[in-house]
Amino acid sequence: MISPAYAQAPGAGAGDIFGMLFPLILVFVIFYLLVFRPQQKRMKEHQAMLDAVKRGDTVVTAGGIIGKVMRIGTDGELKIEIADGVQVRVLKSTITDVRGKGEPVKGDASKDKEESPAESGANGDKTAA
Repeated sequence: MISPAYAQAPGAGAGDIFGMLFPLILVFVIFYLLVFRPQQKRMKEHQAMLDAVKRGDTVVTAGGIIGKVMRIGTDGELKIEIADGVQVRVLKSTITDVRGKGEPVKGDASKDKEESPAESGANGDKTAA
């Protein structure tokens, strides 16, 4: 008769624990790289988009309403004009997309008007004959 003690080699249990945990760790690493990390990146981009919303921007809400931002409140609310004379209040967190950028704020030196070619004299010079 063969004794059950011969069925197991000495020291075989220590290497098997790492062998069993390695696939589980590998699955968590793959989930992090393919699921969690891109989701965190999208959340950061969306938050940056919400922070950059300003008066005059055309926005789309989660309900599909497209409107122009008329006023930004301090409590996370926006007043959006969805038709002539029709304004609604929405939460800033419900904005899903900013479609068009609004007009620059008066006195903003970073967005100067571009000169037309006729005004600059580069390509539109007309000589008097």
